[in-house]
Amino acid sequence: MAMSRDEIFQKVSAVLVDALGVDDEEVTAGAVIRDDLGAESIDFLDIMFRLEKAFGIKIPRGELLPDNVANDPNFIKDGMVTPEAISILKQKMPHSDFSEFEKDPQLDHMSKLFTVNAIVNYVEGKLK
Repeated sequence: MAMSRDEIFQKVSAVLVDALGVDDEEVTAGAVIRDDLGAESIDFLDIMFRLEKAFGIKIPRGELLPDNVANDPNFIKDGMVTPEAISILKQKMPHSDFSEFEKDPQLDHMSKLFTVNAIVNYVEGKLK
């Protein structure tokens, strides 16, 4: 039987609470993993491992979080993510909401694309 979106959210929330040592109430759909929940680079690997285990899925490298886009000089101009890069990111991250990021696509704001809701969307897609 397929999991409901709420069940997926609850499991994702439990993973984030365990991995990041945050309180349950901090894990909201719109919470940004880095900015609001305090995740650091090393935490993302742990989170992905825990998600794989919790949901019985495989998360290929670069699928949940694209690799090296921010380091490509063709995609960043004067600290801003280029329209070409945004287009590529949208293809690689269909689980993320780009509406706010597109209004002010500063490289420093890219972390805002990785929210609890984005993880739920990703897992929901993997389970279908």
